Amino acid sequence: MIIIADGGSTKTNWCLLDDSNKKIYFNTEGYNPYFVDSEYIVNSLKKGLPQDLPFEKIAEVNYYGAGVHNKEKAQIVVDALKHVFTTAKVEVGHDLLAAARALLGSEAGFAAILGTGTNSCLYDGKEITLNIDSGAYILGDEGSGSYIGKKLLADYVRNLMPKDVKEVFWNTYKMTKDEIMDAVYTKPMPNRFCASFSKFVYDNNVNIEYTRNIVDEAFEAFFRNLVSKYPNYQSYTFNCIGSVGYNFRNVLAEKAEQYGMKVGKILRSPIDDLVQFHIDRAAATAK
Repeated sequence: MIIIADGGSTKTNWCLLDDSNKKIYFNTEGYNPYFVDSEYIVNSLKKGLPQDLPFEKIAEVNYYGAGVHNKEKAQIVVDALKHVFTTAKVEVGHDLLAAARALLGSEAGFAAILGTGTNSCLYDGKEITLNIDSGAYILGDEGSGSYIGKKLLADYVRNLMPKDVKEVFWNTYKMTKDEIMDAVYTKPMPNRFCASFSKFVYDNNVNIEYTRNIVDEAFEAFFRNLVSKYPNYQSYTFNCIGSVGYNFRNVLAEKAEQYGMKVGKILRSPIDDLVQFHIDRAAATAK
């Protein structure tokens, strides 16, 4: 038995694959090692994983996660997974590699993530060959849920939000400006907090023009500051994974076309295609 996991900053999608390739899916919260340590991950997994999971039969855990940018950050996740899956071989990779493998398989191309955070790359069919750092949620993450949420919250704090939207916002969250500032600047995982408000943008039907402009500006910044900086970017199709990219895929597709890119795949989650990648790779190795 092996496990394949796709871990974002907010949610992790898991798939248990048995010897006959039967798939069992489950979810836990997300684990970004920039915001949580090994102890936090262990405690969360003990609570969040299915209690009937056959831990002793799992031979391999392939985990792809947000924030796994270097060996130090990857080790935080490795240590936690080895503590929980004591008999398994543990491999931890970047969630961007998961996106590329899910979107492109063994083909070369461009892949991006638009979820809680943002990331993008060029992929040669095996490995990532170029990655322009998104700068994370404070310095960048253009186009992400946290970027969209920050814009919405900034308008609310500054009294720039249209009156009709502000009324719905207050009735939905009942949060004062001081509570918002406290959540952003003093409480854990502010990126996840900010990203949670992208759902309000998606659900809003009071002032469509206002919220669409927020999304359009976010995707404009994403293409201007990140996508268009890749060499010959217009020669690639635009492929993207993530809840934000998927939920706002119509706006995203329009923006890609404005920047001269044909649209390929836009998926909510990579897990199904990622599992298939591992099945295909195992079959090829067995030949």
